[in-house]
Amino acid sequence: MMKSLKYILLFTLTLTVLGISAKSLKTNQVYMFGFSASFKDSIVYVTDIQHVEGAWIETKNKFLLGRDNYSYQLKNYLTDSLSRPDRICMVFYALKKKKAEKQYLKLMKKYKKGYEVRYLNAREFKFDAVDMSPDQ
Repeated sequence: MMKSLKYILLFTLTLTVLGISAKSLKTNQVYMFGFSASFKDSIVYVTDIQHVEGAWIETKNKFLLGRDNYSYQLKNYLTDSLSRPDRICMVFYALKKKKAEKQYLKLMKKYKKGYEVRYLNAREFKFDAVDMSPDQ
């Protein structure tokens, strides 16, 4: 009984590790934009849609790896350059520019009413690719 339990646990652990180690793909076709809001004011910041070369995408479900790092890039810019701490930052992305534009328009339609939207163009803020290679 105990020996069987060991094999079952070992098998389950192996399946879990195999499931977690999803393959990643480095791609040049990621379009993203950032969005930032705060509970303290009615100002939202939105970046341009940017083509980010060298972004990593998880191949199974097309998830952008290092998403939190991209959000922190925007958060750090707003804190350091615009003295706007305590903001919640999000990143939206797509593999095709048309899809990113559709997400962008949908978000703008929602926030143009009732909020002051401030745009950050690529000269003001630009995303840098996050290296998600196993060596890092």
